[in-house]
Amino acid sequence: MVKPVTKAVFPVAGLGTRFLPATKSIPKEIMTLVDRPLIQYAIDEARGAGITDFIFVTSRGKSALEDYFDRAPELEHALEAKGKDQLMQVLEDTNMPSGAISYVRQQQAMGLGHAVWCARRLIGDEPFAVVLPDDLIAADEPVLAQMIEAHNEIGGCMMAAMEVEPDKASAYGILDAESRDGNVVKVKGMVEKPEAGTQPSNLAVIGRYILTPQVLENLHETGRGAGGEIQLTDAIAQQIGKDPGVSGLIFDGERFDCGNKGGFLQATVAFGMARDDLGPEFKEFLRGLKLD
Repeated sequence: MVKPVTKAVFPVAGLGTRFLPATKSIPKEIMTLVDRPLIQYAIDEARGAGITDFIFVTSRGKSALEDYFDRAPELEHALEAKGKDQLMQVLEDTNMPSGAISYVRQQQAMGLGHAVWCARRLIGDEPFAVVLPDDLIAADEPVLAQMIEAHNEIGGCMMAAMEVEPDKASAYGILDAESRDGNVVKVKGMVEKPEAGTQPSNLAVIGRYILTPQVLENLHETGRGAGGEIQLTDAIAQQIGKDPGVSGLIFDGERFDCGNKGGFLQATVAFGMARDDLGPEFKEFLRGLKLD
């Protein structure tokens, strides 16, 4: 029987240098997309998938991120006194139960694999999810929920995958699929950022994972890989060929790379247009733009 996935790791220790100068004073993860910080979208996706324990891997200078999920009594009292019940509910949706969020420090920037390894004592001996907030996905059903549903059937390690154009494959980790059953592929290999024309498929890995505790042991033994960092994909690759092995889920949804300014702007437009309260006026504004 496959153990349920109730814990998720959020690696948020990065400096966010692509968004300087804004990230000089605020963590990238709480930069606002429409009216919610980027991290809120990731938390909401995880909660929608049944996650109850949230583990943040942070670094120096991330105190604002921790404060965001704390209660704000003075603000709550002010809204309550003014009868602003709708805003009270919006605020309530950002609050997390005491003990639901844990924080660990990644004291050295040694890669994604090392960040996940830093959370090992809080994960224990059970499967867990890894959510990269930079990958924002608009989907009717949360992508992590899609993955957990599939994982409950087959177990093992699972990565979210999407089809990309061949000329874009060199920007991603690419899956080498042995077989496919519906939207689930059995993985026989992975290639990190292959040279153009050498990719084994057009299935790119994006920032959602469900991993077994064996991956943590692999990370403990794995040396530095590409870029001199401890690579999560190297530790996952060690599980290929084992039972139940590694699989990829081709998810339903549209992914935005909010790790760069262009993707962040695209997500802002898409999510703004999708809002009932903002969409009509925003669409009218966009239609009126004079584009060269």
